[in-house]
Amino acid sequence: MQPLLFEAISVDEVDLPLLKEKNVRLSVLRLDKIHPIISGNKWFKLKYHLIKARDEKKENIITFGGAYSNHIIATAAAGKLSGFKTTGIIRGERPKTLSHTLLQAMEFGMELIFVGREDYRKKKIPAAIIGDHHSFYFINEGGYGPEGARGATEILEYCEKENYSHIACALGTSTMMAGLVKASLPYQEVIGISVIKSKITPGNDLHDLLSAQEQLKKYRINETYFFEGYARYTPDLMNFMNGFYRDTSIPTDFVYTGKLFFAITDMIKNNEFPSESHVLGIHSGGLQGNLSLPPGTLIF
Repeated sequence: MQPLLFEAISVDEVDLPLLKEKNVRLSVLRLDKIHPIISGNKWFKLKYHLIKARDEKKENIITFGGAYSNHIIATAAAGKLSGFKTTGIIRGERPKTLSHTLLQAMEFGMELIFVGREDYRKKKIPAAIIGDHHSFYFINEGGYGPEGARGATEILEYCEKENYSHIACALGTSTMMAGLVKASLPYQEVIGISVIKSKITPGNDLHDLLSAQEQLKKYRINETYFFEGYARYTPDLMNFMNGFYRDTSIPTDFVYTGKLFFAITDMIKNNEFPSESHVLGIHSGGLQGNLSLPPGTLIF
């Protein structure tokens, strides 16, 4: 398997007429270049879980996710790369045809166990694997937890973070955003663009990962740009992603980064960033998710 290429990470400055008009700069931290499978923020969120699992002499990593989960496939690949067995507890009944994500996870050696949505919501461990729990290490969905947030604090080490007034990321479990808030400087604002339509504010989980002192830092969650819900999209989003690629040569995915950069540009258009702001958008990878779209939907 291809090794992780941290030296491939770049900071790409975006050149769009809107940015000149509003006197705002936008740079993109290209974490998607690390690895084709363990891409973007996934390695950072898994890193300290894997270290802890090895320290505890665990053999099998068990985690949770859906049929198109970036986290599932990244865990399968990272487990293979690190010498762990992996098991994925997958939301919903086993379909007749597995998604490309799950097929590839199986190629990396991951065992798949499908559970009903209610059991999944409660993160109930199937009886079939409870008996040998001493050899298992559990990772929550998206790497959520102190270990995941700790790893995410290292993301900003791959840029000159002091150059930015705002740091923006897509928000799912809030693990990455927690790490960015922890690593941010006093004058910076961290903005999370929620990709989930939910009555439960993602910020509740975010606060659980932050100390009382860290909760005083500058950050906010924008819940305007979820595009009908998690892993859903509209023609406007597809048109934006294609246009953004034509203008910048930066590919995005429809679950996370497409919504992130749509939000950033729309917020710039609506004067939500002061003149002379320099925004850093975190490209969190996950491009494999686009394979679930109908052929020809995207130009990249």
